[in-house]
Amino acid sequence: MQAASAKWYDRRDAVFVEFCVEDSKDVQVKFESSKLNFSCVGGTDNAKHQNEMNLFEAIDPNGSKHKRTDRSVLCCLRKSEVGKSWPRLTKEKAKLNWLSVDFNNWKDWEDDSDEEFSNYDRFSEMMNSMGGEDDLPDVDPADEEDSADSDDEKMPDLE
Repeated sequence: MQAASAKWYDRRDAVFVEFCVEDSKDVQVKFESSKLNFSCVGGTDNAKHQNEMNLFEAIDPNGSKHKRTDRSVLCCLRKSEVGKSWPRLTKEKAKLNWLSVDFNNWKDWEDDSDEEFSNYDRFSEMMNSMGGEDDLPDVDPADEEDSADSDDEKMPDLE
């Protein structure tokens, strides 16, 4: 039995853990208030995987969910204390070789204020109301025959 490789990231109201096991079968995820247990059979060698971890903070086991795909199992752990940042996934500070931070989904929401979000929303609305690429004229210099470029002169035929 071996541990499945996993990536995790933090959000304001939840922590996400993705167990990277392709073609997983017999997936079992058990959410406890301070613990997560994961097991499955999968991968190219149909190996049995098992991960058990004591979580950094408490979660809501009833509000937590998981979803299996062909490539992984994504777990959404609902935080008991919304708005509190988790500096790491596990209670222990030890580095686990099977666990890494998912920097593609990581977001420093801790420093963001609601005012900044509303300013961003207003900016997005303004950009959308200005129109998109459909409003721009179709300008392709290669199609114009009356171009003033000096290097666009007709080349003599090769002999």
